[in-house]
This record gives sequence, structure tokens and C-alpha cells, in this order.
Amino acid sequence: MLYAVLRVHVRLCLWICCPEIRVNRPDLLRTPGPVLIAANHPNSFLDAVIIDVLFQRPVWSLARGDVFKGKMIRRILHAVKILPVYRRSEGVENLQENYRTFEDCIRLFENSEQVLIFSEGKCINEWHLRPLLKGTARLAFQAWDRGIPLTVLPTGINYDSFRSFGKIVEIGLGDPIQPLPASAELSDGKRMQDFNRQLQQQLASHVKEIAPGDKEKAKRLFKRPLSVIQRIALAIPAALGFLLHFPIFLLSHFLTNKYFSNNDHYDSIQLSLIILGYPVYLLIVLLLALFIAPWPWFLCIILMPLLARAAVVFYKK
Repeated sequence: MLYAVLRVHVRLCLWICCPEIRVNRPDLLRTPGPVLIAANHPNSFLDAVIIDVLFQRPVWSLARGDVFKGKMIRRILHAVKILPVYRRSEGVENLQENYRTFEDCIRLFENSEQVLIFSEGKCINEWHLRPLLKGTARLAFQAWDRGIPLTVLPTGINYDSFRSFGKIVEIGLGDPIQPLPASAELSDGKRMQDFNRQLQQQLASHVKEIAPGDKEKAKRLFKRPLSVIQRIALAIPAALGFLLHFPIFLLSHFLTNKYFSNNDHYDSIQLSLIILGYPVYLLIVLLLALFIAPWPWFLCIILMPLLARAAVVFYKK
């Protein structure tokens, strides 16, 4: 229930906060059967949030294990379909937990579920595909060796920026990698190398390569300016949307800058604050509307998101 409610709410918030999310092959978002979504990792948990709401079926995500502290947090994260994966830097003693997580993934694949894994392992805010770790290959071969018809879907995630509010996002879906049969002529290490080479090539064709700080190239690759007619039509709604939402934007911007200014989680934290705080903010505006003019209270619920969307589209593009 928690996952289903959050998914609907996050869809609305992303529609507001992301003026455009482009997908090159939207038909692959409905890939049937068990699917391992193998993606790059440029923007913390925002990557998982966007992938989750784009795919037609629910998506389980693998996340860094150090956030799974305490039974209550574990239960909440599991309720929203997140499983832990540990790196050596998070303690060698925790690596055993990865075997349990992979077994959980195998059970999910047996039930034709979808799992998202970040094949680079670590999040870094950059327009660049890093070398892939072995976790994706291991998980895929475990499923294939047990006779599970798993499809691996290479997924490139690209953002126009990692600091400015309002995201233009491009999702590049590569050719699905179908089960690779075991061969007596190839060692496990060679099989994994061949798999990673194929996955790396697929991802490389969908992950944009832009030098750090080259904002002009990023602008060229991502922006599609509004027409004059569109700008005229949006001008007044955008101004109203900006004024009405300035307090929540200012608060989220202030908190994120204060505590996460030099952090690769900057974008994700700022957007999360807005996603979590928007229902409360709408309620406050609704109460003010009831106090000032009781009759049009329902207009706040309908108009506020529309005006917010107009503001983001107008000022972003």
C-alpha cells in the first residue's frame, strides 16, 4: 500500500519538477517477464525514483547497504521495494548480506519481477560512463544458470544538470540482453568479461559524454526552447506558479545548500524535500484559501500543480 501510494504521488511530483523526460524506446518500458534493469548511476537515488515511475510494472531497487540501519528502517525500505547491497568500503563483514540479497532477487525473477541494479556501483555526478563492476554479471548468470529466462535491459540515464532545479532527463534503453548459455569452453571469469563488455558497449551508446563544467554542450544536447507562442501562453501561469511555490522552493533550496552543498546527493535531497513537503504545503495553502474565500478551495488542489508545472517549464526551457 505504501509503495502504491508513493508511486502515484511521485509520478505527479516528477511531472511537475521535470519539464521533460525523454525515452528513446518507450515500448521497452513494458518488457515482459523477469527483467534486470542495468543502469549507470549519475544522480543518487533520484535515478531509482525516475526509473521506478517510468516502467509499467513495479521495480525493486538495489541500494547501498549502509542506509539499512535498524529494523524499522529496513522494514520501511523493504516496503518500498528496496534491497541492500554492500561494498567493501561499508565493511567486509557485511558482504555476506549480498548473498542473501541476490537470493531475494532470484526469487523475484522466478515470479517475473523487475530489479534495478546500478552497474557502476557508485554514484558520481558526471556525464560519463565508468567501468562496470561484476555484480550485474553475477546476478544475471545466477538467474540464467537456474533456467530463469531473465532479460537484462541496458539503461542509460542522463540529466541536463546536477544542481539546478527542474530536470530535463533522457533515458536511453539499449538492446535487451537475452540469456547467455553456459559453455564448457569458457571459464566463469571469461563469461563475465564478455557480458560486461557487451553491457558496457550498450550503455556507452546511451550515456552522454560531456566534460565537467561544459554547460554549453549540456545545453546544446538537452534543451529544446519553447516557441514564442508557448512562452506567451505560459507567461502569466508561470509567474503565478513561481509566486505561489516560492516558499517551498526556497526552503528546500536552503536546507539542501546548508547540509548537502558538496554532496552527490544534492539533486535527490532537494527533490525529495519537495516531494515529501508538497502535500503539507498544499494543505497550508488550502487552509489559507478557506480562510480568505471559502468557495474556491477545491481550485487550489487542481490549479496549484498545473501552475507549478507551468513555472518549471517556462523558466527551465
